[in-house]
Amino acid sequence: MDEMLLHCRSVARAVKSAFTVADLPMGSYEVSPEQAVQSAIRIVKEGRVQSIKLEGGAEMAPSIKRITQAGIPVCGHIGLTPQRQHALGGFRVQGKTTASAVRLLKDALAVQEAGAFMMVLEAVPAEIAALITKKLRIPTIGIGAGNGCSGQVLVQIDMTGNYPPGRFLPKFVKKYGDVWGEAIRGIQQYRDEVKSRAYPSEEYTYPIAKEELAEFEKAIEHFHEK
Repeated sequence: MDEMLLHCRSVARAVKSAFTVADLPMGSYEVSPEQAVQSAIRIVKEGRVQSIKLEGGAEMAPSIKRITQAGIPVCGHIGLTPQRQHALGGFRVQGKTTASAVRLLKDALAVQEAGAFMMVLEAVPAEIAALITKKLRIPTIGIGAGNGCSGQVLVQIDMTGNYPPGRFLPKFVKKYGDVWGEAIRGIQQYRDEVKSRAYPSEEYTYPIAKEELAEFEKAIEHFHEK
């Protein structure tokens, strides 16, 4: 929680008008609705965010309801829930069978009825996510759930390519840039120019009047090395 608060405050200092959502860390809300609301209040007060997100379906409905009753907007998160990946058998697509898709819909409806203002659908077949979205009054935000959701989200370092070669990426990630490659290229060029003394050139240094420089050169003649 302390680490998440640090990140929340960093974001809060930078934003002007954006609506911010803080992810409740694993272990800060699963024990009971009371624990969940206490964590939510803390992260809103100390992290200076406007809302929170938590993972889970119908089983988390009491906690979502309790948090919203405290006046804090809640974003739900169903489908692949990364904090519970080990219980799901790893990072696996959810809702691929009729039975599991029905469970997802029940979870979505329960999260909605508990008071969530929107929810994330992660790693769900596009058709299932689109049908669930149509059944809800609140917007859905898809990540690996097709274009039938109300909106989309991706992890910034994934979409901008800010990672080393060989890193695992989920199927749904589209790489829109190569920040890592550009950073390496820039660092290598900097290294080479420093070694050759091409940098810093006159363009990147501060000038001094010729008269002042001449005076300084005369002055240092009276100084002797120790």
